[in-house]
Amino acid sequence: MTSDAYNELEKHFQRIANLESAKAILHWDSATKMPVGGAMARIEQLATLDGVIHSLITDPDIGELIDKAKGKDIDSWSTRNLELMEQRWQRASAVPAGLVEAYTRACVSCEACWRYARDRNDYSVLVPLLTEVVTLTRERACALSDALDLMPYDALLDEHDPGCRVKELDKLFSELQNFLPSLTNEAMSRQEKQEKPRHERARFPVKYQQRVAKLLMLQLGLEDNHSRLDVSHHPFSGGVPDDVRITTRYNEDNMAQGLLGVLHETGHALYERGLPKDWRGQPVGEAHGMAVHESQSLLIEMQVSRSQPFLTFLTTKLQSLFGDADFLQGVQDLSCLWTWVEPGLIRVDADEVTYPSHIILRYELERQLIDGHLDPIDLPEAWSVGMGKYLGIVPLDDRDGCMQDIHWYTGEFGYFPSYTVGAVAAAQFFAAATGQMPQMDENIECGDFSLLLSWLRCNIHSCGSRYSRDQLLRRATGRELETFDFERHLRKRYLD
Repeated sequence: MTSDAYNELEKHFQRIANLESAKAILHWDSATKMPVGGAMARIEQLATLDGVIHSLITDPDIGELIDKAKGKDIDSWSTRNLELMEQRWQRASAVPAGLVEAYTRACVSCEACWRYARDRNDYSVLVPLLTEVVTLTRERACALSDALDLMPYDALLDEHDPGCRVKELDKLFSELQNFLPSLTNEAMSRQEKQEKPRHERARFPVKYQQRVAKLLMLQLGLEDNHSRLDVSHHPFSGGVPDDVRITTRYNEDNMAQGLLGVLHETGHALYERGLPKDWRGQPVGEAHGMAVHESQSLLIEMQVSRSQPFLTFLTTKLQSLFGDADFLQGVQDLSCLWTWVEPGLIRVDADEVTYPSHIILRYELERQLIDGHLDPIDLPEAWSVGMGKYLGIVPLDDRDGCMQDIHWYTGEFGYFPSYTVGAVAAAQFFAAATGQMPQMDENIECGDFSLLLSWLRCNIHSCGSRYSRDQLLRRATGRELETFDFERHLRKRYLD
């Protein structure tokens, strides 16, 4: 029997969730369908929505209702939901409403300019807008820092991966740096005896890539009547659990770019679709942060899709679909293409061995931006220095340098570490799943992903935010986050 106060809170947070759902669809439309001339109107729409949502979360009655609901006879899911409601209320109450709307306007304006500037390779026009975003992000971080008793950058990390702290990341990234450089060099040395795969040999017309992408989404278990696949500048997953929107970008000279983007975003979408239906619209029914979210996308993209069983399935499927078409002449290179280790400029196209180095660079740079040790005008130079340090290459222009990712230009500071935390967690989750189900490889080779999806639904998706990230890992794998399975996976795939 739930209390009246708790029931009132559930209704209130359901209204908030409905507004956030509308905001998610508006963001998707901005990146896919909205004409350029609609940008200013969209800025005001999103700023207004954020203001309304903020006012609802910070309603003075919320704190009183939370106090009344505490200690009442409610079940474990409701208890956790109440805890998350209080956390959201405390976090929102720490940031003034005027700052919320100013931050939203700055981020949406900067994102629109980023699309223009990136197309024209002109970072200079972005500098004033990014400077404003960074300034307002610092203000938000300081407000959250004071309210939550966290360092400012830790407060931003906590928004994306609850409980994540600089201390944990420094330890994790140090462990990775202890073995990744030598592993990368050894993997590249082993490749010297092979002919480097040429993307152009697998030149794949976009209309056929789109057909394969849609097929793979469905094969993995993403229902057609609850999802969309579109094209955007930067691949992403958005929408809501009953209406998931994923995007990718296609390149006829590099089929891996579009298809791996779809596989990655399908992992995100499957997680959203599997969240507990009974708790839709409640904090406990939402995904648990972006590190867990990225673990689900990277499990599909890296652990599954670059595996030999999956590549065998995909090759067979392409041949059955397109027969002797000229563009299939490079299909035999798929395995080599998708598992070739080589430092590159672009994060989203990176192999899984060098990928963490891209994240460590961004982690260091965004900490400097937030701490005030790096000015946005100096970002291109700092980027080039960092790329030389971690990957041994330097971009020729800013389009392939500091403008390649959308995150900072939409105010998403503290997000990047979630990718590598997610990659490490993905290896741990997949090791546990395959350990419990030895037939997994055989099923994947046949294109049957139902066994894997059932395991993910049971151990991760259906849990929503009931558990912390480390509790979720402990329940599913028996251990908290550690690099053992990630290192073992890389050595087995690339060195054995």
